[in-house]
Amino acid sequence: MATTATPAPQSTAPQKQGPHFPDQVTGMYILARALKNIGIENVYGLVGIPITEAAYLIQGQGIRFVGFRHEQQAGMAAATEGFLTKKPGVLMTVSSLGFMNGLTATANATVNCYPMIQISGASDPTMVDMNMGTYEQLDQFNTAKPVVKAAFRCSHAKDIPSAVARAYRAAVSGRPGGVYIDMTTPALGEIMDRDEAEKLLYQPVDLYSPVAPNSEAVDRAVEILTSAKRPAILLGKGAAYAQVDDKIKTLIEKYNIPYFPMSMAKGLMPDDGPLSALSCRSTIMKEADVVMIIGARLNWLLSFGKGKWNPAIKFVQLDVDPEEMDVNVPIAAPVVGDMGLALDAILSRMQGKSMAAAPAWLASLQAETKTKAAKFAARIDQTKSLMPMHHWTALGVIKPILAANPDVILINEGANTLDDTRDAISMSLPRHRVDCATWAIMGMGMGSMIGAAVATGKSVVAIEGDSAFGFSGMDFSTACRFKLPVTVVIFNNGGIYNGVGVPLDKTDDPAPTTLDIHARYDKLGEAFGAQTYYVQTPDELSKALTESIASKKPCLIDVQLAADSGKESGHIGYLNPAPLQDITV
Repeated sequence: MATTATPAPQSTAPQKQGPHFPDQVTGMYILARALKNIGIENVYGLVGIPITEAAYLIQGQGIRFVGFRHEQQAGMAAATEGFLTKKPGVLMTVSSLGFMNGLTATANATVNCYPMIQISGASDPTMVDMNMGTYEQLDQFNTAKPVVKAAFRCSHAKDIPSAVARAYRAAVSGRPGGVYIDMTTPALGEIMDRDEAEKLLYQPVDLYSPVAPNSEAVDRAVEILTSAKRPAILLGKGAAYAQVDDKIKTLIEKYNIPYFPMSMAKGLMPDDGPLSALSCRSTIMKEADVVMIIGARLNWLLSFGKGKWNPAIKFVQLDVDPEEMDVNVPIAAPVVGDMGLALDAILSRMQGKSMAAAPAWLASLQAETKTKAAKFAARIDQTKSLMPMHHWTALGVIKPILAANPDVILINEGANTLDDTRDAISMSLPRHRVDCATWAIMGMGMGSMIGAAVATGKSVVAIEGDSAFGFSGMDFSTACRFKLPVTVVIFNNGGIYNGVGVPLDKTDDPAPTTLDIHARYDKLGEAFGAQTYYVQTPDELSKALTESIASKKPCLIDVQLAADSGKESGHIGYLNPAPLQDITV
């Protein structure tokens, strides 16, 4: 009986190459290997032409690729990882508008001194230069250069390892910032023999080399600080980023110097510590004779170091960037160098010295702190029974829950939601608060939440205004896909500032500040498979937040506030010269 042979199945395994057919790779493989060699553990991005295959190859190197719905949020995640770890977070985008979406986050990282690398696929620059109308034609390299710390263009596969290593060095050296790599399609698609590609790859060494301040600068700083009658230390997010917590603690506690932190330096020293002057900022600005600034800038957030400040004040400033000195006001004692080395030198010179500060100065600040703490407590107490809830009603519930979970990282943005949360929620650990920082931008919430969770593995709570959440809410789905231990708390008062805006002109349209007081944001979380809550009372909020943190799963809590909760926030006199009621139409 005749039989029919069954064809053998075709193998899908890679075939061993003969001597005349060497194994080959593309520039995308070289990129993945170069990222692995410098220790990158996570890449955040959104795939498409021409980077999709590169994302798979990055995964193949054991690097986690976190895919987002919007490039801006992927960039915010990368920047947040950079701030929390001191290693550049990496963003990968497609070309053209994908690049532009991501660039907003990279520019923000540069302004805020977060180490970050944006890698974007790009059209062939020879075609762009000739304006030939190629696919997604845009001169990305020259578009990025003005808003980033450094920029590199890879035109050939052989350029990639060097560009990645140099981008890392640029991102972390001196004042950290965002760096851009223009990854052109010719470089990504170039085919090379694997043996030749491997020769290009190397392990960079000394990616960050700390530079010490000069001895004369340290002596001057110590002399001015120890001679102060009314000293204070101002802590900025640069101090938190530097991870020199023990040195700062020693300086403050050994010499009994009051301190006050900027928002993202909260927790570097406990907000409610005995030397904390967090609630005495205005008094310090008006009365202190010497303020040591550690990792902060005398920008708009600090009235540019003048106006509200004591005109006779002397500033001692520790910063890694010499260009920061004498910005806006003269600095009496600039100390330029690595923060850790600067503090080591200062502590060494202060051995055996005593402070000239009058005991009454600290005592007066502690008394003021006690009085203002009582007022805050009374404010929470007075609003705890308001129905519908107001911001302070909800924050009175949240405050003890976060205090009982100090290792939870807090992400915070909004108008009143930002201002009130910053005032109400005390921090006890460093690098556990991330907000909209120097540029005060909205829309960083979901990206920073995801970046914090991925980079640290810790639980994260994002307290969001309803307007702020609207910028990036779709990327809550990313947290759900990656099953991250995050909780989003949305304060819905139905508008930007509040939900009772009245149009200036006769129209059926809502006011420019009005959103939707009846919106059910919990339904969005439900659509992505999260545990969700819609809460209207303090008891419901307490139960929801306690359960959410304990679950270590993606959760979303829609907190219904009163429409009249909140007022116009951020009245900065020189930016808002005309109150709304004074505007004529």
